[in-house]
Amino acid sequence: MIVVAGEALIDLVPAGPAAENELPALLPKRGGGPYNTAVALARLGSPAAFCSRLSTDHFGAALLGALAADGVDTALVQRGDEPTTLAVAHLATDGSAAYSFHVEGAADRLFELPERLPESTRALSFGTCSLVLEPGASAYEELMHREAGRGTFTALDPNIRAGLIADPAAYRARFRSWLPSVSLLKLSEEDAAWLAQSDDFAASAKEWLAHGPDAVVLTRGGAGLTVFTRDGRELSVPGERVEVVDTIGAGDTVNAALLHRLDTHGALTGSRALDGEQWRDVLAFAARAAAVTCSRPGAQPPYAAELSAA
Repeated sequence: MIVVAGEALIDLVPAGPAAENELPALLPKRGGGPYNTAVALARLGSPAAFCSRLSTDHFGAALLGALAADGVDTALVQRGDEPTTLAVAHLATDGSAAYSFHVEGAADRLFELPERLPESTRALSFGTCSLVLEPGASAYEELMHREAGRGTFTALDPNIRAGLIADPAAYRARFRSWLPSVSLLKLSEEDAAWLAQSDDFAASAKEWLAHGPDAVVLTRGGAGLTVFTRDGRELSVPGERVEVVDTIGAGDTVNAALLHRLDTHGALTGSRALDGEQWRDVLAFAARAAAVTCSRPGAQPPYAAELSAA
């Protein structure tokens, strides 16, 4: 089982272009980076569990119900009567999304460290707002270090939301403190530039690899993906050509696809290192999955059958 730990929220997404001097109508969509990752894993056929805290309000009920509908194990989901986090999406003309968040007093901020994870846990994934907003951030951080110390494969997607980070220097230092507990670091070019304060991605990856991860995967939008490995390899695959509707959930789909395909190669258990051909297969699979997500509105990751038919 792959456990995904982090927030679930409601994305308020424009329903279409607004009339002049008017605001667009907003549609509520289930979202949150970790939530999308858990759904994508289950749709790809990986046994997945979601570890979070959801509200008992109608949004929280909808989030929980959709997890169950896609076959995600919800035994690790905590509940509370606090409201659900809301993220208001703004879509640019190229389909890229920016967000403003309504997070004060929300349920996912009050996540508490679970006593244990299922014995069948092979990997654990973290990311996004859950590692920023206290007091839950400290509980997720403790879970990361505890399970990594037990030998669990740990994936991290920082998925930077700069508007939520009050002290960038402190966050960058905290990020570096996570690296010894991280097996796979995945991040976008934008995230990497923000964290390293540099556009020299190869140098940044080399520095991060020296502190713990076995691999750093960099997503480059339509240009594809690149992996940097601890043994000094740098391998890339191109992106899949697709008519982009929006990019919501694309990075989360990449997270899931990487973990799913690494598991296919037996790389989530033990210390098996992938060769170059296997890494290209993993990256190409992730690029194909992300392209499907980008081809439709909102965070709608693909099912395994959609990729096998591609």
